[in-house]
Amino acid sequence: MATITLGFNNPLPEGIQVGDTAYYLDISSQLEVKMGPIASITQGPPQWTIVINAITGVSPPSTEDFIYYAKNPIAYLGQLKGYYAEIQFRNNTTNYAELYSVGTEVFESSK
Repeated sequence: MATITLGFNNPLPEGIQVGDTAYYLDISSQLEVKMGPIASITQGPPQWTIVINAITGVSPPSTEDFIYYAKNPIAYLGQLKGYYAEIQFRNNTTNYAELYSVGTEVFESSK
């Protein structure tokens, strides 16, 4: 299986993990391209690297393309269960940020 290696000069998002699916938006054609699952992540500095197990026939993105990832929907199905949940929001930038809305669905899972 071929691999695609992407290097970045800036930190990667905190939520990115091995197993997530990498995509890019081809700016010239405005088409979404699925590259494949992320095989490894190397955190910098000076460079942050993602290695992707590329789907057959997929070419690497150009420097102008928009790169993004998606979580496995099967792993994240369902709802919070139990009587306790703790959530932490973190802003790791130095710029002002405002949280517009937070919502959740809560139900009693047992009696």
